[in-house]
Amino acid sequence: MDLNSDLIHELRAALPHEGGVLTDPDLLVSYEHDEADLCAYGTPAVVVRPRTTGQVSAVLRAASRFRVPVIPQGARSGLAGGANAIDGAIVLSLVAMNEIVDIDAANRIAVVQPGVVNAQLRRAVAAKGLYYPPDPGSWEQSTIGGNVSTDAGGMCCVKYGVTSDHVIGLEVVLASGEVLNCGRRTAKGVAGYDLTSLFVGSEGTLGVITEITVKLRPAPASSLTLVAVFDTLPAAGAAVESIITAGMQPSMLEVIDRVTLSAIEAFRPMGLPTTAAALLIAAVDSGTRAPDDLAAIAALCRQAQAADIHVATDATEADALLTARRLAHPAMEQFAAQLFPAGGGIMVDDVAVPRTRLVELIEGIEGIASAHGVVVATVGHAGDGNLHPIIVIDRSDPTSLARGQKVFDAIMSLGLSLGGTSTGEHGVGLLKRDWLAREIGPTGLKAHRSIKAAFDPDNILNPGKIF
Repeated sequence: MDLNSDLIHELRAALPHEGGVLTDPDLLVSYEHDEADLCAYGTPAVVVRPRTTGQVSAVLRAASRFRVPVIPQGARSGLAGGANAIDGAIVLSLVAMNEIVDIDAANRIAVVQPGVVNAQLRRAVAAKGLYYPPDPGSWEQSTIGGNVSTDAGGMCCVKYGVTSDHVIGLEVVLASGEVLNCGRRTAKGVAGYDLTSLFVGSEGTLGVITEITVKLRPAPASSLTLVAVFDTLPAAGAAVESIITAGMQPSMLEVIDRVTLSAIEAFRPMGLPTTAAALLIAAVDSGTRAPDDLAAIAALCRQAQAADIHVATDATEADALLTARRLAHPAMEQFAAQLFPAGGGIMVDDVAVPRTRLVELIEGIEGIASAHGVVVATVGHAGDGNLHPIIVIDRSDPTSLARGQKVFDAIMSLGLSLGGTSTGEHGVGLLKRDWLAREIGPTGLKAHRSIKAAFDPDNILNPGKIF
């Protein structure tokens, strides 16, 4: 028997349930990559779908013995190529580990397996009057395990922070197959190194997360929402800066430019103002203060020359605005396909700068797009200084691909020059390895590699990702 046959035989013994081990070539193809465009990927030798931590441990023990790479995967909704397979690897899909183990209302925590979908957890805790804030745009699809692995953000980050701000404990299977428990279930605790924070955002390169303890909040009061229409995108950015400088704390502060508005309206008509240069969506959820806070935000938008301001009349209208924002990615995919029927695609960037440099970032992106003759849609979490420029390309045209890459690199360089970071929430994956190296420098890269070697000396866990 060859190595692969021996390995697969051992995996089948460890995961005897139906669908536990997949080797059918037609099925393997569907596990090759995530949602990132233009990132390399290969075909795995086998896909395993464990149901327990013990099974994950058995898979990693076998992988270590055979020195076979392991690619952890969730819903594959990532945008940086972090879950992309490589030829001959084991893909370790965690979607079958989808149990909400515990919701402890008294201690305001929940314990979940990594395959639990974000929206599923949010609804489950809401039924107990609690709130799990992180809300990536893919919340109806993305799993908590994937959110933790990439330290995902979302539209509420301006007030509530990213995933790492809510994870307090983890169960992790190391490359050796050993099980590590780190973190706590208590409201506070500082014992030992903060290994929990180390694993959050590590993109499956240090261990496989099999259980997650998150802290919860009391459910906020119903939010109030407004939209402000601007004649220029920089004016919308200036409004954001004034809102934050004034000490306001919106629960959402999102920007959508004209290209994205038109794409969303074409994708799902809902009466959006497609002639506007930019739309700013703001929400507050501060209870009895909410009406006054929203009025103050409206006044600041007017001072920033908003052409029109509309306050949502009810929760249904507010939810429609939030839905519109969540549709940006699929709408731009459709836009690209219509613009370039032979091979339209998008490169989704994720750059964050200090809030006070947001206008410079917006103006810079507009200039870069114009200089290269490339369509770039700008949408993002303006309240965090975190934008997602969406670069439209024609995959069938090498010239278009080259221009798109130049635009991507120019935006990344601009972000770093403004004191920003190469990724605010999508992770590094394959897409931004070179940019991470530039951001953290040789000493930072050396430290990353030392940590990786300590946890995964044979480099079998998601090799080639991050650095």
